[in-house]
Amino acid sequence: MPTRLLRSPPPARARYFGVASRGELLLHRAEPQYDDLYGDYGVEVTGYPAGWSVAAARSAITADIALLKPLLHDPDPAIRIRAAYALAAATDLDGTVRAAFRTRLDTEQDPIVQAALVFATAEATRAHPHPPTTVWMRERWRDRTQVSEARLAAAIGWLCLTDGAIPDDLRAAVDDLATDERAHAMDDLPWMAAAGGSGETGVQRCVREMLHPERPEPVEHDDLWPPRS
Repeated sequence: MPTRLLRSPPPARARYFGVASRGELLLHRAEPQYDDLYGDYGVEVTGYPAGWSVAAARSAITADIALLKPLLHDPDPAIRIRAAYALAAATDLDGTVRAAFRTRLDTEQDPIVQAALVFATAEATRAHPHPPTTVWMRERWRDRTQVSEARLAAAIGWLCLTDGAIPDDLRAAVDDLATDERAHAMDDLPWMAAAGGSGETGVQRCVREMLHPERPEPVEHDDLWPPRS
């Protein structure tokens, strides 16, 4: 079961491709009811409500938490990222999954995996609010001793966990951290890969929608009639 979950497209999540808003990027919608299986979840290619598969995937991940948690320590960074992504969708009422992310983060050396663990922590906290973790997230993006990728993930995660005014120091930190090179590197993270689109990386779209909502979405045009040489 864990291997199949790690290889599948976004497990246990409602429609979210291209979603990068502060209120929805890490949102876990409530378990769908029979008469509302289409609204947030859409329809599978089979014609069945996608809410059924989302609910089933969440249940499967939650049932396999004990099998998935060791994969946070796998030698392959890609497996560690996918394990964090899958586990972030689990029902974590006692906070054991969130604690596992924090424990792994204490020893993780790969900057992109660190960012994945921060995003996973934020997603788990979005589903199961935990004020101390929200405070920790704020401290993380303010801490200049942390790697840039993890600080940027913490800034985005903190924005998703709060709804108040955006501090000036966060804006300054994001402006400094969200370089084009880093934004493209962080598209290796499934959260950011799903959020991107229309010529923007996931980081670029998050920055625009969360910090600069007045900016229009860029439009890509396919050149069907290239100039003649």
